[in-house]
Amino acid sequence: MEPRIQYAKTADGVSIAYWTLGEGPPVVWIQTPPFSHIQLEWQWPVARRAYEKLAERRMLVRYDGRGSGLSDREVATFSLETHLLDLKAVIADLGLARLALMAYGDAGPVAIAYAARHPEKVTHEVLWATYARSGFEDEPDVQGLLALLDSDWRLFTETLAHSVLGWSDADRGAWWVRFLAQSTSREAVRAAWTASFDVDVVDLLPSVKARTLVLHPAQIRWATMDQAKLLAARIPKARLAVLEGSGALGFDDRMISAIEEFLDEGEPSAAAAEPPAPSAFRTVLFTDLVGHTEMMSRLGDERGRAVLRDHERITREVLKAHGGTEVKTMGDGFMASFGSVTKAVECAISLQKAFDDRNRGVGAQHPVESTDPASRPEATRLDGPSMSPGAAPLQASEPGTTFVEPLRIRVGLNAGEPIEEDGDLFGATVILAARIAARADGGEILVANAVRELCSGKGFLFADRGDFVAKGFEDPVRVFEVRWGE
Repeated sequence: MEPRIQYAKTADGVSIAYWTLGEGPPVVWIQTPPFSHIQLEWQWPVARRAYEKLAERRMLVRYDGRGSGLSDREVATFSLETHLLDLKAVIADLGLARLALMAYGDAGPVAIAYAARHPEKVTHEVLWATYARSGFEDEPDVQGLLALLDSDWRLFTETLAHSVLGWSDADRGAWWVRFLAQSTSREAVRAAWTASFDVDVVDLLPSVKARTLVLHPAQIRWATMDQAKLLAARIPKARLAVLEGSGALGFDDRMISAIEEFLDEGEPSAAAAEPPAPSAFRTVLFTDLVGHTEMMSRLGDERGRAVLRDHERITREVLKAHGGTEVKTMGDGFMASFGSVTKAVECAISLQKAFDDRNRGVGAQHPVESTDPASRPEATRLDGPSMSPGAAPLQASEPGTTFVEPLRIRVGLNAGEPIEEDGDLFGATVILAARIAARADGGEILVANAVRELCSGKGFLFADRGDFVAKGFEDPVRVFEVRWGE
């Protein structure tokens, strides 16, 4: 399934598109600006396989920087500082306290600068095919590409694709020509490249405290071995790995395996330490906003974000009222934990009731003006009867009527002993809770059998929804629906 596209807003007002994949310790992958398109990349089997591999035991985060992909294209400034604003916006939107960074090509200095300025947040850093000081502007290849950029956009993309990939792989080269042409614009390339010629983060290298892997494909032309050695020598906890015969784009199995092995490493003393003890028994609750991507596309960034703030406000108020702990938010959903399974189920019911009340016009904060109700099949009228899930859409009979964007969430719960690290929760209990939430429909609450059994005699109504095979679990999982409307 294609990851859901979400948006973060930078400090200077640029909308940045991103997606997440998997659960676990977060890894943020930064592509070389401005060549990025997180939706098109997913359609390329080689890239998709690499993403899925890295996300098997982690939460992988990919985003389009400004001027590229699904992010705002009409931007005037490209610099190291503006690229850092993009990265910070995504990290803040996901609420990441600790993370690993992976940076390719011209994105290397961005990761270096962030890790140097925020040593408390970055645990690992992978720098591949990159540099700390540019100085490429006088290279004949670069000057030739810039001349093509000004005169022939198609020929520029063809030449750039084949200069990176070589000329032997015609099929891959043709795909990347199309990708480059659709990922950005002529103006963005010139602005980003011109800004990159002045980049110099050499003085920041000693301040990078994260464990760092400098990956250098031997065949690349734009980052030399001397530049790779400089990174490995100046960063205190860095090591250099030169991969002969590995692809320049880094999606091949050898490079992904090297990255996975590196990310699995902890601090030097970790090998001798005992595994972290399980935390106390918890009930883990996941929520997910139905139709988030379609809503953002329909309403636009400003109005869509206003509706999301309403979603976040309601969720946090209900969590607080029932003693839930917000572990993190994923943009269109929440992860929370409870010491009491009863309070967790009561909270889930209250969440569904709160959003149902909102959709009926009670407490709606952000009405959306519409002159064509028929074009908005999920709109709910504020001045008339509510439209419950599955009811017929309102007819276009009253132009100018005010409508509120309905919010429908799915909720999933599981109970067990998750692993707690740095304020986050991990392990099979958490993963299964997320899988169960994804199984629910809008307006539904699904729970694991463990939750149902612990709630025996508490007055809740459950309906058996049967077994399903959850990804990553060998045995079928039995789930039950909480009948909150009865």
